Amino acid sequence: MGETLAKNKKAYFDYFLEEKFEAGLVLTGSEVKGIRAKRVNLKDSFIRFVGDEAFLFNAHIGRLNTTHHFYGHEERGSRKLLLHRKELTKMLRAVTRDGYTIVPLQLYFNARNIVKVQIAIAKGKQLHDKRADLKAKDMKRDIARTLKDY
Repeated sequence: MGETLAKNKKAYFDYFLEEKFEAGLVLTGSEVKGIRAKRVNLKDSFIRFVGDEAFLFNAHIGRLNTTHHFYGHEERGSRKLLLHRKELTKMLRAVTRDGYTIVPLQLYFNARNIVKVQIAIAKGKQLHDKRADLKAKDMKRDIARTLKDY
């Protein structure tokens, strides 16, 4: 993976991540320029199947001030994901099971400067799971703090 442009921290907190995939995105020129300027937010984004194709919804890619309105893009529009057929069928099977969803984790440039999105098959966490994660995170922080002072 190359330079990370946006990370969906909320997905790591709200879901158990089962299997991760790398997908390409169908983008316009103004969207790529907005991504290069790091005007990206994946916080409330999600992936849904339309027919046999996967689409990224609600991901915010901001416009640059220098972009002409005629060539501009919809900031929260849907963007098609480019995946292999085997990956798509595996994800579609997982989503039809109860409690599973597909979430975007991060957006980055790969080694050849192509925009990629890392997605994962995820299962929603219950409230007590989230509390246990927070408790473990606090304990790790306390241990690191005491070891630093020691």
